[in-house]
Amino acid sequence: MLRRLLFLLVLGTAFHAAPALATPISVYGAWHCGNDFCTWGSVRDMTDFDVKNRWLVDRADGTGLPSVNLVVLSFVQPLKLLNKTTDAQTLNGVPRGMTAEVVNYFKSRNVRVMLSIGGITYVDAWNQALAANPTQLGLNAAQVAKTLGVGIEIDYEENSSPNLTGLQAFIDAYRSQLPYDATGANHAARLTIDLAAGDRWLIALCRKATSDWLNTSAPVLDYANAMVPNRQPNGAADAESNWQEHIDGKPQYAPPIVSLAAAKFTGALYIVTGSRPAPECVNFNNSLQKSTGSYVQTVQTKAGTTNGMLGFMFWASECPSTRNVCTTPPNTCEGGVGVGGSTFSIPIPMPALRQQ
Repeated sequence: MLRRLLFLLVLGTAFHAAPALATPISVYGAWHCGNDFCTWGSVRDMTDFDVKNRWLVDRADGTGLPSVNLVVLSFVQPLKLLNKTTDAQTLNGVPRGMTAEVVNYFKSRNVRVMLSIGGITYVDAWNQALAANPTQLGLNAAQVAKTLGVGIEIDYEENSSPNLTGLQAFIDAYRSQLPYDATGANHAARLTIDLAAGDRWLIALCRKATSDWLNTSAPVLDYANAMVPNRQPNGAADAESNWQEHIDGKPQYAPPIVSLAAAKFTGALYIVTGSRPAPECVNFNNSLQKSTGSYVQTVQTKAGTTNGMLGFMFWASECPSTRNVCTTPPNTCEGGVGVGGSTFSIPIPMPALRQQ
C-alpha cells in the first residue's frame, strides 16, 4: 500500500509539473510610423523606403521570409478622415504617404497591412469626429479599407469620458459595409481596437470592448491589442502582469470589466527606447519577446475555450518619435524581431485567427 501511495504521489507531481501545451503565435506585427514621426505626410520614394524597411520583409536569415506578418501604418487623423480633407499632408482624408505602393510593398511579401486611426496625438480629433458624425466616419473608413485592401485599427485613447455611443455608431457603420469575417480572407473586414497595457487605463473603453465587441459568442471586432505601457516593462513578470489583467478582468470594479479571451488580444513591446534600439529589436536572446514567449503561448484563458494569446505587436518601426532612434540602417531589427519570427515559426501569411 505504501509503495502504491508513493507511486501515485510521484505520478501526481509529474502530472501537475507538466508544461502547458503551447498555442502557436498567429499575430506578429509592427506599428509603422513612417519617416516623419507617425504623420505619413508625404509620398515616399520607394527605393529609399525599401532601404529603410527591408528588415520588415526580409529577416536576413537566408529564408527570404518577412520578420513580421502584419504592419499597421500609424496614424490617420479621424477628423480629416471624416471631412475627407485634402491639404499639404492629406489626400481625401488619408495621409499622403499611405499609398497603394506602400501597402503593396508589404502585401506583395504576404505581410498583412492595416491603417490605425487615432493615437494619443489625435484624441481630440477622435472626440470631434465622433461628436460630429460617427456613422459617416465609419463609412469613410470602410471605403478607404476597400480601396487599399487593408484593415482598420481603432486607436481611441480617451481615458476620462470616451464617446462610446459614437464609437458604437462608427463600428456599426463600418460593419454595414464590411461584415465580420471569421476567415480573415477579406483584409478590409479586419477591424481591431487598441486597449491599454492592462485594465487600469482606458477603463470605460476596455469595459465596453471586452463585453460587447470582443465577446467570443458574437464577436464584432476581430481582436484587441494591449498597447505598450509608458515605458518598457521591467522584465517578463512586469509585462505578463499587465496582460494577465485582461485575462482576469476586474470583477471588483463597478461595473466590472469581464475577462477577455486569450484568443482575442495581443501584447505589445517596444523595439526602440531612447537613443539606441532595444534588445527586442537587435538581440532576441535578451529580449522580452523571448522571456514572455512561453506565457503568451500558454496563458490559461478564463473566457472562450483556447489558451494562449494571439501574439506580439511592436512599437514602432521606422521613426516613431523625435526622442527615439529610428529602426533604419544601422539600427534595423532582424536580430530581434526577425530572429523571433524564425524562433516562433511565425506563419506567413497570417492564418485565420482562433475564434474562441
